[in-house]
Amino acid sequence: MKKLMQPTSLLLYLALLFLVGTVASCGSDRSDRPGSRSTLATANDLQDKRIAVLQGSTHEAYATQHYPKATVLQYKSVSDMLLAIKTGKTDAAIYSRDELMEYMRSSDDLGFVGGPLYRTPASIAFQQQDTELLSSFNRFLQQLRSDGTYDGMLKRWMEQGATEMPKLNTTGTGKPLAVGVLSDNGLPFMVMKDNRLIGFNIELMERFGAFCNRKIQYIDLDFGSQIAALAGHKIDLIATPLAITEERKKRVAFSDPYYTFDSLAVALKKNIATQSASSSRPPSFITGIITGIITSFQSNIIHEKRYLLILDGLKTTVIISIFATIFGTLLGALVCFMRMAKSRLLSAPAKIYIAILRGMPVLVLLMLIFYVVFASVNINPVIVAVIAFGMNFAAYTAEIFRTGIEGVEKGQTEAGISLGFTRTSTFLHIVLPQMVRRILPVYKGEFISLVKMTSIVGYIAVQDLTKASDIIRSRTFDAFFPLVMVAILYFLISWILMQAMGWLEQKTDRRRAAS
Repeated sequence: MKKLMQPTSLLLYLALLFLVGTVASCGSDRSDRPGSRSTLATANDLQDKRIAVLQGSTHEAYATQHYPKATVLQYKSVSDMLLAIKTGKTDAAIYSRDELMEYMRSSDDLGFVGGPLYRTPASIAFQQQDTELLSSFNRFLQQLRSDGTYDGMLKRWMEQGATEMPKLNTTGTGKPLAVGVLSDNGLPFMVMKDNRLIGFNIELMERFGAFCNRKIQYIDLDFGSQIAALAGHKIDLIATPLAITEERKKRVAFSDPYYTFDSLAVALKKNIATQSASSSRPPSFITGIITGIITSFQSNIIHEKRYLLILDGLKTTVIISIFATIFGTLLGALVCFMRMAKSRLLSAPAKIYIAILRGMPVLVLLMLIFYVVFASVNINPVIVAVIAFGMNFAAYTAEIFRTGIEGVEKGQTEAGISLGFTRTSTFLHIVLPQMVRRILPVYKGEFISLVKMTSIVGYIAVQDLTKASDIIRSRTFDAFFPLVMVAILYFLISWILMQAMGWLEQKTDRRRAAS
């Protein structure tokens, strides 16, 4: 009964946390706290403020250069950057006008601080040595402009604010074209809707694929990782809006510009001298809870079929966890055998492997395998994740196995051999069963840790459970609901696995099984 109460109590706690967070998110903004508000009239007022930027963007370089006294905060996604403004964690942000205008169509809490800071031409980035593909795109872009298709795309996405893709022929028969994208970049350029990408740049890529008879394969990567992925031949081109800079030219080749966008500073309207946010009477406590839950569930789960993202992410997380555990267990057994061997030719490499893998962060190992080891190999990122997590898991299980084996008295092995058993038979029938009983509690903990560590696979373009929540947050700008939902799902996965391991532990313990 006690075991059943533990997950139930935790679920009740998470549910209570969800209710409190929902009410808080529907209530007053954190920026209303005394001392957190400051009036902004022009961009010059940002000199001593906190400025949010997208990591690796030209906005980051501009803020660092023009506001040396300001605190520049780097964010990996646009949604996190805008949420930082709404929650008072930053005073303003610098980003391009078009994406900000799309957000302002659905929410009137943000406003521009002054006029445009600078203008930047946007281009498609290619591998430096792939001059043929670059020339093909430039010819395609010229044709698009000459026949009027380009103007129609501009009118549909930039002026009319389209949210649906036109019907296009995407049945290319040539080699797939790997295109790097940022799914939470925002409209009008690209965004995830109904479990598929839409936007101006997505239409541009679909038309380019039809032009060169190649099917487009989208690879969702963090903005700061895209140039490295392109230079490392993981993708063929970058479709995310990318400004041309001299530093970037050293690593990638740019096409002819396809658009020019303005970059502006944005902040909460209540903090801008020339603007004011609309105010409304806050709902009652009970009404706020009910309305908040219904609204959050509708926008984060039902709308645009976002539950499909969660289901796909859940499936990917489970697949990586299970196969990484199997691979890591088998590899760990091999490393353990080498580690316990009397020959230094076997034991020395095993010791080095264990020391390096246990001392290296899993994220670094994941990135090294994806961008360095398999730099020139077209491999599924899920397989890379299984290999990386399996290698890390093997380093720990090897030591767990060794400790379990050494915990069995040597006299039992000698007794088995004296009775006529071979060393292999002695190990399988005498040592191994006792070792399994000893190591299962520790092995179970490492297994659950591996499941939770898989939340970082989004760094190599794997859409797992955490990445799915990031995509949802980029559309709803709701920080609380997606994160708590994912936390509950991870807990359920871990709890189910712990129950399964507990059942196995009970079956291997003869005393507990007999009772």
